[in-house]
Amino acid sequence: MSNRKTNIIAICLLVFLFIIAVFSIKDDSLTMDELAHLPAGYSYLTQKDMRLNPEHPPLMKDLSAIPLLFIKNIKFPSEIKSWKEDINGQWDFGFDFLYKSGNPVDKMIFWARIPMILILILLGFYVFRWAKELFGNKIALLSLFLFSFSPTLLAHGRLVTTDVGAAAGVFIATYYFLRFLKNSSKKNLILAGIFFGLAELAKFSLILLFPSFAITLFFWLISKSSDLKTFLKIGSRYLLSLIFIFIIGYVLIWGVYQYHTWNYPPEKQVRDTQFILSSFGNKTLANTVVWMADKPILRPAAQYLLGFFMVLQRASGGNTTYFLGEISAAGWKTYFPVVYIIKEPLSFHILLIIALLYLAWLVKKPFWHKPVQRTRLWLTSHFSEFAMLVFIVIYWATSLKSNLNIGVRHLLPVFPFTILLVSNITISWLKSPLLKPSSTSFIKVGLGKIKKAFLALLLIWQATNVIAVYPSFLSYFNELAGGPENGYIYTVDSNLDWGQDLKRLTKWVEEQKIDKIYIDYFGGGDAKYYLKEKFAPWWDTRDPKELPKASYLAVSATFLQGGRGEPTPGFNQPTGYYRWLDNYEPIAKIGNSIFVYYIFSQKQIPPDF
Repeated sequence: MSNRKTNIIAICLLVFLFIIAVFSIKDDSLTMDELAHLPAGYSYLTQKDMRLNPEHPPLMKDLSAIPLLFIKNIKFPSEIKSWKEDINGQWDFGFDFLYKSGNPVDKMIFWARIPMILILILLGFYVFRWAKELFGNKIALLSLFLFSFSPTLLAHGRLVTTDVGAAAGVFIATYYFLRFLKNSSKKNLILAGIFFGLAELAKFSLILLFPSFAITLFFWLISKSSDLKTFLKIGSRYLLSLIFIFIIGYVLIWGVYQYHTWNYPPEKQVRDTQFILSSFGNKTLANTVVWMADKPILRPAAQYLLGFFMVLQRASGGNTTYFLGEISAAGWKTYFPVVYIIKEPLSFHILLIIALLYLAWLVKKPFWHKPVQRTRLWLTSHFSEFAMLVFIVIYWATSLKSNLNIGVRHLLPVFPFTILLVSNITISWLKSPLLKPSSTSFIKVGLGKIKKAFLALLLIWQATNVIAVYPSFLSYFNELAGGPENGYIYTVDSNLDWGQDLKRLTKWVEEQKIDKIYIDYFGGGDAKYYLKEKFAPWWDTRDPKELPKASYLAVSATFLQGGRGEPTPGFNQPTGYYRWLDNYEPIAKIGNSIFVYYIFSQKQIPPDF
């Protein structure tokens, strides 16, 4: 396939990705994390003050807020308590800024998401570019196709969050780091440092680039050294270069955080830092950051470390969530593998299995036969793939240990690497006859056509399933889970229900001409803002006998399943408060994330309520 034709197809895929992402956000209401991220980003750019949402680096929030600078008459509520007095009052401030200040909230949400979509497109471009440079046109197009029809990338690449930004950061930073290793010019050194810094400004979990780069460099030196003397000679030079890359990255980070703390009152920064880190395990580290918080040259670093320590606290502490019929705040070791299996298309899983089986077939001798020589030979010709595998292994291992089980989105940094590797091996499998040389050419040609047809069917299957779930990409589940309609049985939160369907619920209420509806809503939207006088508040532990006869009740899947699940050992929060709804069938499921019930009779409510 010619370069011109390849590039045209790639442009068409990226344009398609942009169009489908933009049109799908039109009716999506604000999701949970966007309620904190979007107002925080606007406050950073306009106030030069990072008192809100320090748990995440500012880059993605900054980018989302840039379009808002061109929207006239946005009011910043600088006199409210959540801004002036509260410590990280991100949620209250977000509600006031978006829904109570007279700002054009839907317009702001739409335009804030456009930079996120552009980051998604940029990542897609680099997936295509790197695959083309390494493996050629066919693999590049297959990689971009699988990327463009990834429901998880589509779901989260349209939202003001850090996840796809983190995927882009780690992928592009690794690309430029390997480019430096292959051509150690000053230009490539600087580019590697800049993109490392940008990756760290996207999400704190990308601190894992430190061990990833270090391990990658170690094996790079092994592949280039014939003896210990050579290893040490070139190793010292490359190690110094790696240190310079980290220094360049953190100089960039310091500069960005300097801007973001410019108008942050030092006394408030100290007070906020002291309170937030009061429960941090290592008091020496916490006290050091508090001490740094009002020192002019150290304040940016203190704010960066505050956010990093907050992430460590939350990752170890966990988050109350529902999974496979249970409720826990400590997490499950099986969470990420299971969620990954049911949230990604079956067609991609089949390609992954084919790739693994084909790799096993390629190992014609036991792996212990001349392992050193074979490893060095493989590294010499497949080093980029090795570097990708290093990050995949490190990131998966870290994720499995984490107690923070709130969504497959946290695995997004490994998605581009996985897609590229699977595409490479798939095309190799496609070209391989898998037959003895003595086999007839007729059989070989026939088998080749069968494999191509099989691959085409898998790609059509994936594209059809993803397009079918439009615009509700967030609620995608594959056939193993019974599709999007049954995803709530397995997991909720950002895997299914993040508040994106509130505007669709409002539309449904209007179409059904309902005068009043009780709502227990999980998300970043404001039900009262959209439904106005038709809205009646409901909450999880409220006595269902307070519902008038013939009432409508809408409950977000996250709250619904949280009130149905069985508590795990040691979980001591209220549970079981929504099991009374088992006696009712929902009359509607809004976007598969909000369940609407018609409570026609109090007799259906169990007596123990």
